[in-house]
Amino acid sequence: MRIYDHPDREQWPEILRRPLFDVSDLASRVGGLLESVRRNGEEALRELTLRFDGVVVDRWEVTAAEMEAAWESTSPLLREAMAQAAENIAAFHGAQLQSPRKVETMPGVWCWQKPVAIERVGLYIPGGSAPLFSTVLMLAVPARLAGCREIILCTPPGRDGSVHPAILAAARIAGVTRIFRLGGVQAIGAMAYGVVTPKVDKIFGPGNQYVMAAKQLVSLNDVAVDMPAGPSEVAIIADHSAEPAFIAADLLSQAEHGPDSQVLLVLRGKRLLPGIESALQEQLEALPRRDIARKALENSRIVIFSHDGEIMDLINAYAPEHLIISTGNYSTLAPLVTHAGSVFMGNFTPESAGDYASGPNHTLPTNGWARSFSGVNMDSFVRKITFQEITTSGLKNLGPVVETMAAAEELEAHKNAVTLRLDYLKMKGI
Repeated sequence: MRIYDHPDREQWPEILRRPLFDVSDLASRVGGLLESVRRNGEEALRELTLRFDGVVVDRWEVTAAEMEAAWESTSPLLREAMAQAAENIAAFHGAQLQSPRKVETMPGVWCWQKPVAIERVGLYIPGGSAPLFSTVLMLAVPARLAGCREIILCTPPGRDGSVHPAILAAARIAGVTRIFRLGGVQAIGAMAYGVVTPKVDKIFGPGNQYVMAAKQLVSLNDVAVDMPAGPSEVAIIADHSAEPAFIAADLLSQAEHGPDSQVLLVLRGKRLLPGIESALQEQLEALPRRDIARKALENSRIVIFSHDGEIMDLINAYAPEHLIISTGNYSTLAPLVTHAGSVFMGNFTPESAGDYASGPNHTLPTNGWARSFSGVNMDSFVRKITFQEITTSGLKNLGPVVETMAAAEELEAHKNAVTLRLDYLKMKGI
C-alpha cells in the first residue's frame, strides 16, 4: 500500500482514484451479447453459457429435488447462521415499512402515498471463486417483506452444471420463487427480455464489469436496475485507540473480494502505522486468498493526517462503499459523514458483520456513487403511488391557484378543467 504523509489537496485526486480498467470497448461487446440473447433466445443462452462457463445446460431451472438435496447437504450450523442473519435482515428492513398517512395540504385538499410492491424482481448472484449466498438473503428477504409476487434468481452454474448448495439453502430460507442456472451478461439479458426466465420488472445484484455494463444497457429501454455497483471497497479511519490487528483484518476482509477491490486507510498520526503493517503481513500470509488480496492492496493507499477536518474532507470526497471509523471520537466523526454507503462505528463493529448478518443491506453503491445513490433498502422494492381527493370546499380554496398558474403557462384546457367545476358549484349554490 502506498503511503501519503499529510498530502496537499492537489494530490487528493491521485489518492482517491479507483483502479483503472480499459473499458473502451465494453459497451459494444456487452451490447452485442445482449442483442444475441434478444434475437436468438435460448440458443444464445446455451452458446454463451458454454463459452463463458464451460457448461452445457440441459435444464435451466433448478428443480425441487435439487433444492431439497442442497438443503440436506448444508450443515445445520450454517443453516442456523443463515436463519439468524435472515431474521436480523428482516428486523432492520421491516422497520422501514410505513403505513400510508393522509395529509391535508390545505383545507379540503387531501393527499397520500401508498407503497406498492414491484411485482417481479430478478436477483443476480455472482458465482466465481466464492458462493455469495449472503447476497441472496440481503436481496430476497426485503423483496419478500415488500410483497413482491415473484422473486427470480439467476446464478452461474458450476463446471458440473450444478448450483452451489449454500446459495440454494439461502434461497429457501429467504423465500426465492424460482432459480435458474444462468450467469454473466446472458443472465441479465434473460431476465430483461424474458428468455427462459420470466421477464422481470427490476434487476438487483452485484457483478463484474461485464454484468454491471449489461445492467446499465438493459436499463435504458427494458428493465429497471438497483444502482451502479462495481468492485467492492472500504475506507477506514483509525487513531491510536484502534487495535492494529483489527485494522489489518478489516483491510484484508475487503481486499480478498477480488484483485480489483480497493482499500483506503486514513490515520490520525503515524503511531499505529508500524503495528498495522506488521499485522497486515502476518495475516496476509495466512489467507487462502492471499494472492487476490495482495493484488488488491497494490491498488490501495494509506493516508496520514493530523486533523479531523482533513480526514473527513478526504473521506467524503472518496464516498466509500463501506466506511469504518475506529477512533476514540467515532461518535463525533460519524455525523460528519455525508457520502458513504454504510458506516461501521467503533473498534468492535467489523465491516464483515454488515456483509453477513447485522441487518442493514450489503448491496451498496461503489466507485463514488454513494454521492447520489443509497444502498438497497425497502424503497428499492416498491413503487410509491400518490392519491388525491379534493372536496368541494377544497376546490374552492385550491381552484384559483390552479387557474392562475395554468393561465400563466398558457394551458387553457388545464385552466378550464378547474373553471368548469367552480362555475358548476356556483350554479348549484354549493
